Amino acid sequence: MLWDTHMHCRFSGDSDAEPEDMILASISRGLDGICFTDHLDLDYPDEPDAFLLDYPAYHDTIYALRDKYAGRFHINWGIEMGLQPHVASMNAQVAKSYPFDFVIGSSHVVHGTDPYYPRFYEGRREEDGYLEYFESILENIACYQDFDVYGHIDYVVRYGPNKNKNYSYKKFADVIDEILRQLIARGKGIEINTAGFKYGLGHPNPTEEIIKRYRELGGEIITIGADAHKPEHVAYDFAKVPDILKASGFQYYTVFTNRKPKFLKLP
Repeated sequence: MLWDTHMHCRFSGDSDAEPEDMILASISRGLDGICFTDHLDLDYPDEPDAFLLDYPAYHDTIYALRDKYAGRFHINWGIEMGLQPHVASMNAQVAKSYPFDFVIGSSHVVHGTDPYYPRFYEGRREEDGYLEYFESILENIACYQDFDVYGHIDYVVRYGPNKNKNYSYKKFADVIDEILRQLIARGKGIEINTAGFKYGLGHPNPTEEIIKRYRELGGEIITIGADAHKPEHVAYDFAKVPDILKASGFQYYTVFTNRKPKFLKLP
């Protein structure tokens, strides 16, 4: 059985889900455990308070539920940090100040704009927007390393004008390979994020080719998450995950507890 280690609840600015509802959904789907990873996106454009976290309330709520379900279900506590170079020192302070089990570093904002919004593509080709996104990941890795895995590396294609119709790993292989090499050199992992299936891409984020390439380059750390913001999306399309990972050369997946990786055999 699998862990879903990327999920959100009402402590994220884009979710109304009660954390216990997410837990009950996880149990009903036969998961072995979960990790909450609510959003922190400092200096989010236009809405700087949209993705701030009430750390004490978030901590106390999840820890109370962890105690309630102790011995019955594994619940870890984490965070998904939106990375931008100019907030690196503030993110570092947060990571050091709280006892997170798991820290995902993600790119949601690129040079002041979230690719979620169509204005990111105004006046240029879709592929140029994608390239800027990937290059910004390299900027973030150079500035900040206190994370465990980089989240949904090709997040940008979820919201492009044509999504992934004209997108492929090969078009951006040079920059994506450099991202993977930099992560591996720093001992960082990636995730397989099944929300790509939910968004109609037909593939996870990142794609199977990128997951396979990470393994070919020597990457060993891969976590699994559905990026659920509602109970019904917990463990979304997880039935596909073992075969994708095995085809990419993995026999194990990773769960972080106290920021330490544990490698679990794939079913």
